[in-house]
Amino acid sequence: MKSITRAALLALLITALIRLAPVSHAQQAEHTVEIHAHRFSFEPSEITLKRNETVQLRLISDDVTHALLVPDLGINQEIKKGKPVEVTVKPETVGDFHGQCGHFCGNGHGSMLFVVHVKE
Repeated sequence: MKSITRAALLALLITALIRLAPVSHAQQAEHTVEIHAHRFSFEPSEITLKRNETVQLRLISDDVTHALLVPDLGINQEIKKGKPVEVTVKPETVGDFHGQCGHFCGNGHGSMLFVVHVKE
């Protein structure tokens, strides 16, 4: 019988550990919603999601730094021009959740409103 080298034994051990390690299944987003922010609105300004459905929000600023702030859904994400960001959300409660731009972006900043409708 041939002797096993340390390298071969180490490779076998690592392979066995990888195969035996618990598999983590991160919650995958079921779909993606693209939202554009620009002075002085979000497009779309309203979206409808399903309760307990994981959704990826792809946030894009078309001009200056903005932020999407929807406190009751735990969303507070800065959006810089030219640097799209993604936020994963899984609403657990049915209802209408109101948001706004969370980063001052000019005189019309207060009109940058956003609504997430969560349905059954």
